[in-house]
Amino acid sequence: MKKSDDYLGMDRPITRRDILNGLAGLTAIGLMPQLSWAERASAPKPEDLIDATYYPPRLSGLRGNHHGSFEVSHGLARKGQTDWGLVQPGANFVYDLVVVGGGISGLSAAYFYRKKYPNARVLILDNHDDFGGHAKRNEFEVNGRTLIGYGGAQTMQEPSGYSRIVKDLLGDLGVDPKVFNTAYDQNFFKQHKLGAGIHFDREVWSESAMVPYDLGAFDDYIAVMPSPLSAKQAVDKMPISAEAKTQFVDLLTTKDDRLSIIPKADRWGYLYNISYRNFLIKHLGISQAEVLAVLQDLTIDSGVGIDSINALSAMSYGGLPGWSATGLPELESDEPYIHHFPDGNASIARQLVRKMIPAVSPGDSIESLITARFDYSQLDQADAKVQLRLNSTVTNVQNSNVRKDTKEVTVSYVQNGQAYQVKARGSVLACYSSMIPYLCPELPEAQREALAFQVKIPILYTTVALRNWKAWKKLGIGATVCPGSYHINAMLDFPVSLGDYRFSENEDQPVVVHMERFPHRYGEGLTAQQQYRLGRYELLTTPFDIIERNVRSQLQSMLGEGGFNAAEDIVGITVNRWSHGYSYWYNPLFDTVYDDEEDPRYPHMIGRKPFGRITIANADSAANAMMESAIEQAYRAVAELG
Repeated sequence: MKKSDDYLGMDRPITRRDILNGLAGLTAIGLMPQLSWAERASAPKPEDLIDATYYPPRLSGLRGNHHGSFEVSHGLARKGQTDWGLVQPGANFVYDLVVVGGGISGLSAAYFYRKKYPNARVLILDNHDDFGGHAKRNEFEVNGRTLIGYGGAQTMQEPSGYSRIVKDLLGDLGVDPKVFNTAYDQNFFKQHKLGAGIHFDREVWSESAMVPYDLGAFDDYIAVMPSPLSAKQAVDKMPISAEAKTQFVDLLTTKDDRLSIIPKADRWGYLYNISYRNFLIKHLGISQAEVLAVLQDLTIDSGVGIDSINALSAMSYGGLPGWSATGLPELESDEPYIHHFPDGNASIARQLVRKMIPAVSPGDSIESLITARFDYSQLDQADAKVQLRLNSTVTNVQNSNVRKDTKEVTVSYVQNGQAYQVKARGSVLACYSSMIPYLCPELPEAQREALAFQVKIPILYTTVALRNWKAWKKLGIGATVCPGSYHINAMLDFPVSLGDYRFSENEDQPVVVHMERFPHRYGEGLTAQQQYRLGRYELLTTPFDIIERNVRSQLQSMLGEGGFNAAEDIVGITVNRWSHGYSYWYNPLFDTVYDDEEDPRYPHMIGRKPFGRITIANADSAANAMMESAIEQAYRAVAELG
């Protein structure tokens, strides 16, 4: 342990750090406080203890694609393993439907199927120790108060534009997006005089600085206070050279049409096909490496840097500077970004489960759902019409080759080291598209290649519980980007109060902080997919203590001048590691893009074709990471089964 680690609090016993850092199994939350560190290492695994004490949302440390969730899949895909030992029957009857994957799409598929066939028996298999896929719930207990955060899927974005399929499902679940008009405190940041900032860490920039200025990342995102500084005043505080400052101010303030040589009708297409970095260099005259370095990672959601994202997306979606130099009309604001449950879209997943398996929790309303503690022992009851089986990795899905059984599918899976097999009248594959060729090797070669094209974007969502947010208040900062730092941003969580749950009302109360990292490479001439593969490897090989040290040191550097003490103020850290994160959408800098989103030449269109009694539903099959896409693809897949 480094000398500085004591100061940062690395020696503090943050719940379950050691066991979650290295063990494939996780100890049941109900037992943890009574166990010593030595005892925890030999404690029973939660998959052996799915009873009333089993509650994954309270587990901290490395979550998301946690240890134990991917080893069997890696054995199948990387090593070609097919023998998983003696196979036991998973049921003594034939299911009507087996769904592979318990994320939003898989749960929706099960729900749609049951709505169509109310007496159907459905089995949902998921390789994780919790359901929901990327819609992950994180919980903390701080001074007797429960804090709820999200570890993945964040929001229902622009729900007024949802299709009838999605709106009808949300209606069935009792989800009315209008509730967020009051549940989300749209005045929170301004009421507390919290603005956006740019944090420069000393280790990266040779000087520490917190500049209270929004480069565009948070303006319409969380309605922060306007910056007290002009663009020039803000840039003057940045630890960059005089030449870089001059260029940065010009970038932020120019209103000159720098694309005058390009007809206006052609500019949208031009910006769509040039990288943001090249746009800055060619049209804004940015030659100083420091300016590019500040902006390099601020493309955030794209999972790549400014050299690998088109200029249109970087400025219109990412909010990065330069739009005023395009000579195009000002961009219209979208719907307010307020449609968040405290646990993100995990509430959608939880409500789907509660509708299909009511025994998991009393109540029916969304308000009652927010603080409900689910009884996970009810998920897989033998006599239930719907069973959700966790810690179960599917290894093979095959149409029957026996003539009289042509309407039957065999599904093989491994749970707790034991191989099982079940039969069904149909199967919906709602897992990662890139895994499907290994699960169904009999698929046509062109379809397997198309499915393999889906290289998902790696994501690290880190949720940090703090005793209070006094330092944020003192500094007047509610959210900040951090150029060059391990996490590219950090922000106080969305101020949502719903049902019995109340967001932190003042700076003396505990709060959740959300931090993000999108690992990628820069300046190596790699395609987006090549960068994502390397980013995935980074996430899978980085131990928790490295991430924790970065969290503590980054927050200390950001907030130290406000009186923040990482050792005392941090009371919980949950790292949601999604080595397979967002679905891949086509990048015009590297991929062929067609006018029609459902052009039959697209890999996602080829890959999602039904195969016998096997259909495919996931966000990947829409080449779109949004929740509504996952639901729509589930609806399609169920319809294809007939």
